[in-house]
Amino acid sequence: MSHADATSAVEQDEHQGAPASRPLEIVFGAVALAFSAGYLFLTTQIPLRREALPGQIDARFWPMVIAVTAVVISLAILALAVTRPAPGREDLDRIQPGGVVRVVATLAITGAFIAVWSLGTVILFGYRIEVFPVAAAVLMAALMLLYGNRRWLSLIIYSASVTAFVYVVFGMLLRIPL
Repeated sequence: MSHADATSAVEQDEHQGAPASRPLEIVFGAVALAFSAGYLFLTTQIPLRREALPGQIDARFWPMVIAVTAVVISLAILALAVTRPAPGREDLDRIQPGGVVRVVATLAITGAFIAVWSLGTVILFGYRIEVFPVAAAVLMAALMLLYGNRRWLSLIIYSASVTAFVYVVFGMLLRIPL
């Protein structure tokens, strides 16, 4: 076997897709069902200022529609995973080095964001400061750094603009407490 053939075989092996995995499909369906069922339960806990009259939509309506749809789709995914052979995944790349670390780091950063966000407001040097805008900007910047963005100008502009957009739309216009 020549050097060119060996190199070609190595390149071809690197570009092969991930192998089909029935257990992975079943686990994904079960996790999706658990997550969407939990979301459905949480939508029933949304406090209402007043109950909607017949024919009106209240604050629970759209979250409930999304949750029920997610449960139905999750059930379909789980049923297909159990009853049919696993689909081929040739179009997917294999797990890249550092990919698992990035997923774990993303979960840790998101968990820290949720923990800090739950503080609501803090009083610092006699001033009441909303935690959400600061925490959301730090979250965006941290995730962008984790996934490879190293340009400081884009980190600052993108993090600040997305945070401002979310804060203005949800916090100010829709008056949803952040």
